[in-house]
Amino acid sequence: MLINPNGFREYDARWLYEKEIDLLGIEDLGKGLGTQIIQHTKKSNPRVIVGHDYRSYSEKIKSALKKGLISTGCFIEDIGLSLSPTVYFAQFNLNADAVAMVTASHNENGWTGVKMGIKRGLTHAPEEMSELKEITLNKKFIEGKGSNKNIDNFKQVYIQDLIKKNKIKKKIKAVVACGNGTAGIFAPEILKGAGCEVIELDCKLDWSFPKYNPNPEDLKMLHAIAKAVKDNNADIGFGFDGDGDRCGVIDEKGNEIFSDKIGLLIARNLAPKYKNSKFVVDVKSTGLYSKDKVLSENKCKTIYWKTGHSHIKRKVNLEKALAGFEKSGHFFFSQPLGYGYDDGINSAIQVCHLLNNQNKKMSEIMNDLPKTFQTPTMAPFCKDDEKYKVVAEMVKKVKKLKEENTKIDNQLITEILTVNGVRFVLEDGSWGLIRASSNKPSLVVVTESPSSDVRKKKIFDFIDNLLQKTGKIGEYDQKI
Repeated sequence: MLINPNGFREYDARWLYEKEIDLLGIEDLGKGLGTQIIQHTKKSNPRVIVGHDYRSYSEKIKSALKKGLISTGCFIEDIGLSLSPTVYFAQFNLNADAVAMVTASHNENGWTGVKMGIKRGLTHAPEEMSELKEITLNKKFIEGKGSNKNIDNFKQVYIQDLIKKNKIKKKIKAVVACGNGTAGIFAPEILKGAGCEVIELDCKLDWSFPKYNPNPEDLKMLHAIAKAVKDNNADIGFGFDGDGDRCGVIDEKGNEIFSDKIGLLIARNLAPKYKNSKFVVDVKSTGLYSKDKVLSENKCKTIYWKTGHSHIKRKVNLEKALAGFEKSGHFFFSQPLGYGYDDGINSAIQVCHLLNNQNKKMSEIMNDLPKTFQTPTMAPFCKDDEKYKVVAEMVKKVKKLKEENTKIDNQLITEILTVNGVRFVLEDGSWGLIRASSNKPSLVVVTESPSSDVRKKKIFDFIDNLLQKTGKIGEYDQKI
């Protein structure tokens, strides 16, 4: 039995199959998860929705996981080949107690993993993950008598649910790119059903991912979408990741639009109809939300929160926010727009509603936003056992600089946010962020300025100088 303890991450579980986990290890994971579900739900036979993505080994993994779950007393309802959001939707639609989705999302072939959740619309947060790890590795398993039932053709129930709520009147020509991942049998049908003219790109399922990984942050995928948009004179391009919970967007000119800006455009589109709403965004997102005139006119409030799909999802739920947007492309919509979980296809539909409501091209809608100068996410190496200490030191340092009225490029620090590392804001709305990566031995650095590219760079130099002085920082993965 093989199960590498490091596979239990902050909010999901991922391993290299056979190198870091084997089928007996997966079975033990199922026993651990089943035990945890029974303890939380206080039911001896909780109903658990199970699904899998399109990788050559995912069904084998799923069978082993189910075996473990059944041995604890869980009643499995297997919806077969699915997207993560299809499994989340099934928990609501079938009124089940928990979910387990076998997927490695956008990771390369060879990886496997499980996204799981007990409370509806939420996935495991760090507390649940460490509890699961402890139960599994110490084999503190409950024994029971479970069962397995296959739910046939649930895919159509999910597809029809999204179509019937989202009719789009304007003829929108959309490139739908799935990188040969599982979204290929869902996204084109849903967007066609909603009323779009769809140009399919790599929508045929192929578990070898012959062209590139289905990942909307992958440059190869983005370039392929941009080319298809221009070749077909399309209005918009959408790229979906391997398990369909994220979406990348390309405008009609072939330009990629960062997800935090897409989120702001969607929030602006929703604000007049849903006045007094709250939106949750992660700390890596643009500072434009806090000063946006459309949001403030409609008395909408934006909360900046911890990066990570599990954190944003929970905060949306807790704050009863209308939507949440994460810079990596996870978007969350609450009722009446969705059920609170991240669904890449629903995100694409919300962008279609945006185009439907405005008589403008996507690039023109983007131009309505104030221009900002933004760095990519930069990750300097920092050891796992040192990164949180370094960040704690940075929090103290930045607070002291604010107290001393130290200026950065002739600007005072006006605001400091410490929910996830330290994000400091300057007088003109420029900002810098230093936080610890939740899944790699590195820090995360981002800066943005609404004033100039020079100021963006000066803030980065200032942060880099603080970090270098710690002596704990290695090479950056990329640098401006």
